[in-house]
Amino acid sequence: MAHEALAPADAYMERLDAGARADTWLTHGEQKHHVHLSHALTSLGDTRRARENRARELSAPTSTMTRSRLTVDAAACVHHDGRTDEACRRSSPSGDGLPDAYRAGLVHRRALDLYRSTPAQHQREGAVRELRDAVAT
Repeated sequence: MAHEALAPADAYMERLDAGARADTWLTHGEQKHHVHLSHALTSLGDTRRARENRARELSAPTSTMTRSRLTVDAAACVHHDGRTDEACRRSSPSGDGLPDAYRAGLVHRRALDLYRSTPAQHQREGAVRELRDAVAT
């Protein structure tokens, strides 16, 4: 059901005029669309499409919080694909360089979700423990 909802969202995005697609706080530009689509695909476990998504290339290098969220989403894809240790290693530094105000928001929540989804047999691995420590703060 959720996958089917993505096609109308893409179609809606294509119908928006240039003014509605501008990159402002009040519009839904292409970059925002792809960032949200990236997370939706990641959450659905559609790792192939999530990796093909253009969110990172459309996000400015200075957009620290957005790029950090995308880093955690990419790590979650690695976890979905069965490489939990690598996923935890990739997501642990995602909060580095973030202002304190952002550390309790979406980046933290997504990293916490990744940690909580790690199977019990991985809980003693170094990268999983590092991620646990990072999200505990």
